Amino acid sequence: MNGILITGGAGFIGSNFVRAFMRRYPKVDVHVLDALTYAGNPANLSPEIHENPRFHFWYGNVCNPGIVGDLMEQVDTVIHFAAESHVARSIYDNAVFFQTDVLGTQVIANQVLRHRKRIKRFIHISTSEVYGTALSEPMTEEHPLDPLTPYAAAKCGADRLVYSYIRTYGIPAVIIRPFNQYGPYQHLEKCVPRFVTSALDSTPITIHGDGSAARDWCYVSDTCEALMATLEAPLDCVVGEVINIGTGVAADVGTIARKVIDLKGDQMQPVTHVEDRPGQVDLHISSTEKAQRLLGWKAATDLDTGLERTMNWYADNEHWWRGQEWMKHVQLTLVNGQKVLH
Repeated sequence: MNGILITGGAGFIGSNFVRAFMRRYPKVDVHVLDALTYAGNPANLSPEIHENPRFHFWYGNVCNPGIVGDLMEQVDTVIHFAAESHVARSIYDNAVFFQTDVLGTQVIANQVLRHRKRIKRFIHISTSEVYGTALSEPMTEEHPLDPLTPYAAAKCGADRLVYSYIRTYGIPAVIIRPFNQYGPYQHLEKCVPRFVTSALDSTPITIHGDGSAARDWCYVSDTCEALMATLEAPLDCVVGEVINIGTGVAADVGTIARKVIDLKGDQMQPVTHVEDRPGQVDLHISSTEKAQRLLGWKAATDLDTGLERTMNWYADNEHWWRGQEWMKHVQLTLVNGQKVLH
């Protein structure tokens, strides 16, 4: 590997992956392209990373073919995290999701195609949200695609766009579908950090609906290891494949809230329920067979351990998240005209 382009590398999963990659590959040049929207933060990457001569940060948008093309000339590997990613935010401001997630992915795929003699491997980060609610358990990569929100639809469009480029042009791409992520550096709009920081502040934990919606929760460092395995697997084993990244275990949102309260040790922690989010997925649970077979990967962190690590990180890094508190909730207008915070 002569150099890697990581789009969205200042975001949650992206920045965790940058740290893991630079530890594993200290001699490879790392180019991060990030537009630094509300969820991208240069502080997600330590001063030691920014000062490393092999690290190069580029402020720019994946929809810009000029900068993307210039960066492709300096690398042979691409991993594409960059996306608008908050489900509730997509409900009231959906245009930017299709611009970034679909058109931005088209730019990336076109530049991979244009530089096909240089680019040896392109990993596209999709999401389990493309599946909608589970029709079977566990959800394999052949599960029907049924996106239920504008975010999910945009990611589904990007997912299928990359697949079409694999089939039409033969680009060396693999599509990864992570299930629900949590861990350090996650924006407060997401469920786990929202619950954790509310508990740390002794302010109400807000649950959408009755809390029965269940997800497969995968700790971010495990996901980064899965992505490392995708980089390191024989090319002919992964190119053209879609691979789920999850634990094979589901826990409902109410259970997550109770576990966070138990970690805080304050049974008087207030909990409130609000209207269920439009387009809510009832159940996600990943099949792990394909990831184990092709990547030799299996999640190593159980939910209790991951939540404890996450809560400890937010407790120790209050300076990082205090400025985000105003973005914990997004105001939505429901179909009945009611305005609610989600």
